[in-house]
Amino acid sequence: MQAVSAYEKGDKQEAMQLAKDAYFDAFESSGLEAAIRLSISSKRAFEVEYGFTGLNQLIRSDADAIRVRQQVDQLMGMIREDVGRLEGGDQGSAAGGFLTSFFIIVREGFEAILIIGALVAYLVKSGNSVKVRIIYQSAIMALLASVATAILVKYLFNISGASQELLEGVTMLLAVAVLFSVSFWLLGKVQAQKWQEYVRSKVAQSLTTGSTLALWSAAFLAVYREGAETVLFYMALVSSSSNQIGAIGLGLAAGAVAIVAIFIIIRWGSLKIPIKPFFIATGILLYYMAFVFAGKGIRELQEAGTIATSLIDGLSVISFLGIYPTWQGIALQSALLLVAVTGLGYQFLNRPSGKTKDSGKAENSA
Repeated sequence: MQAVSAYEKGDKQEAMQLAKDAYFDAFESSGLEAAIRLSISSKRAFEVEYGFTGLNQLIRSDADAIRVRQQVDQLMGMIREDVGRLEGGDQGSAAGGFLTSFFIIVREGFEAILIIGALVAYLVKSGNSVKVRIIYQSAIMALLASVATAILVKYLFNISGASQELLEGVTMLLAVAVLFSVSFWLLGKVQAQKWQEYVRSKVAQSLTTGSTLALWSAAFLAVYREGAETVLFYMALVSSSSNQIGAIGLGLAAGAVAIVAIFIIIRWGSLKIPIKPFFIATGILLYYMAFVFAGKGIRELQEAGTIATSLIDGLSVISFLGIYPTWQGIALQSALLLVAVTGLGYQFLNRPSGKTKDSGKAENSA
């Protein structure tokens, strides 16, 4: 309401700043946004976030003060309703703290574990087990970097919420570029003849420096992005639920065990898959993650106010695909889809007309 008062007095800049503070400090940093997303739905969290976006757009466009007040009233009504739903559930109990903590680590870590597991399995199946340590080293460095970044952002640098969103958005879009290129490279090796030529071109079954760097970057960016956000979520959760530290800790431990179990399943289960289906599955998985990160990265930049937000009427949030109903996010994801279809179509049309005598063997023995 302070933003409305400032706007009615003609102080547009102060109104915009107060609206941003309400979003980043009162809504997001307090853990309310995470609680809504985890306990109610991603769609509802987006609706509230877009309410803040709409408020900023009205202020920036010098809209009538009555419209601004109506927007604030609607937004506050949504938040009160959500807080009531959260308080009416088990959010205040130890069980609520445990479940929230558990789902934070599983939800945020799942995407990174999928990528790490796929990359490790690829190295093992391609005869480059010695290079697996590169992925693990990258993941450990990313975890340390994400914790350090979260602590610096929270306590030392006093970086604004918008800057945090900007950092997350840029990191995610960098991950999109790396994951997309790696997935495309893997799908390009599906043909047995191409795989045979690739394996023979390696000296002592060692990856090239460029390939190693791409894999290292993919692992680092995936873990770093998820890790930094996870640490910030837990900071907000602990600060808002100081009487549930034990339950939160148990939830974190249980979630970590679940993540390890998922990794083991991916790591060992993938070794039983023949090389061609494995490359197809891994390439599709990494492309899927790039597609999801593209939508989420654009959304982070929109929350930071770096790019515009144009809502698409009638389109709902599809969180597992990273789809948000804005033209900007859909445009980037459509471009990724178009490039993928065009590239795969080109590879299909130019695939070898027949197999060499050794190519059939390569597929079974590589």
